[in-house]
Amino acid sequence: MPIWRRFRERMALARFSAPEASGSLGDLGTFLPLVMGMARQNGLDLGTALFFAGLLNLLTGLAFAIPMAVQPMKAIAAVALTQGLTVPQILAAGMIVSAVVLVLGWLGWADRLGRLIPDSVVRGMQLGLGLSLALKGLQMAGAPGPERWWLALPAALFGWWFIGSRRVPVALVIFVGGAVLALFRSPDAFHSLRVGFHLPHWISILPQDWWVAFTKAALPQIPLTLLNSVVAVCALARDLHPDRAPSEKKVAISVGAMNLLTGWFGGMPMCHGAGGLAGQEAFGARTQGSILMLGAAKLLVAVLFGSSLMALALAFPQTLLGVMLVFSGISLAEASRKASDFGILLLTAAGCIALGYLVGVLLGTAAALLAVRREA
Repeated sequence: MPIWRRFRERMALARFSAPEASGSLGDLGTFLPLVMGMARQNGLDLGTALFFAGLLNLLTGLAFAIPMAVQPMKAIAAVALTQGLTVPQILAAGMIVSAVVLVLGWLGWADRLGRLIPDSVVRGMQLGLGLSLALKGLQMAGAPGPERWWLALPAALFGWWFIGSRRVPVALVIFVGGAVLALFRSPDAFHSLRVGFHLPHWISILPQDWWVAFTKAALPQIPLTLLNSVVAVCALARDLHPDRAPSEKKVAISVGAMNLLTGWFGGMPMCHGAGGLAGQEAFGARTQGSILMLGAAKLLVAVLFGSSLMALALAFPQTLLGVMLVFSGISLAEASRKASDFGILLLTAAGCIALGYLVGVLLGTAAALLAVRREA
C-alpha cells in the first residue's frame, strides 16, 4: 500500500473532540514536574524542551493510530535532579539510550524481548510503575499546606466521579482551573511572558560529557526504556486497541530515533511509555487526535513565548499535578488485573518498586522459569 494512502487511512481515525483534548493532558502530571525541575536545577531551557516535546508529539501522532504518549526518560531525569548533571550530559544520556534502542529495534531484538518476557512479568512491571506513579502523585498532592484540603481533595473527588465520562473532559478542567489559579495568585508570572519568535539552537557536547552521561544516567535508563517504553507499552496497546496496536520493533525504532534528532539542539530526553498511554486513555484519549492537538499546542506556545514560560509554569499548583498523576498511575496499575499468575505479578511489582525495574523483571522472570520447570 502506498505511504500516502496508509497515512490518509490513519488520519481518518483521528478525532478532535473535547474528550480527546482532555486525554491529551493526562500525562502532564509526569511531564511538567520533570521538565520544570530540570529547568530550575540543571538549566534546561524550558522553551526548547517544550518545542521538541511538541514536535515529537506531532510526529508520533502521524506515525501511530493510538494516543501514543511522549514523555521524559524518568531515570535520566531522576539522576539529573539528584546528581546535578549539566545540560550537555542530560542530552548525551538521552542520545546514548536512543542509539542502543534503535539498534535493538532495527535488528528485531525488541520483538524477541517482548516474546521472551512472560506476560505476568510485564503485568507486574505495569503494576509497579502504576503504583510508583500514584505514590508520587499522592506525595505531590498531599504536600504540607492548606492546598491539599481545599484544592487537591476537591480535584480528586471531581476526577474520581467523572473519570470514566466521555462528556466531561476531566484533565482539561483540572488543568484550566490550575492555570487560572496560577495567574490569579501570581500575576507577576503573567507579566513576565514575552512574545517573540523563539527557536532552538545547537548544543556543544564535550567528550567527558558522554562518559558521565553513559555511566551515571544512560545505564539505568536503558532497561527501563526497553521494558516500559517498548515491551509494556505494546502490551498495554494490545489490551486497549488490539486492532491498532504497534509492534515492538516499530515502537523501538521510534524511541531510538527521537532523541538522536532533537538532542543536539537541547531537546530533553524523551520516550514513549505505558504510564503516559494509560494516563491519556484514562482522561478520554482514544485516537492520535489527542497527541496531534497536544503537539500543536506545545509548539505554538514554545515558539511564541520560549523560556519566559518558566515563571508561569512554576506558579501552577503542584497539588493539581499530583492529582492527575494519581489517576494516571491507577489506570496503568489496573491493566495488571489480566495477569495469569498473581504470585509472579506481585513479586515483579515489589521488586520494581523496591529494587528497580531491571532487578524486578529479573526476579519475576526467574520465578516464571522455575514455575515452568516444576510443571514440566
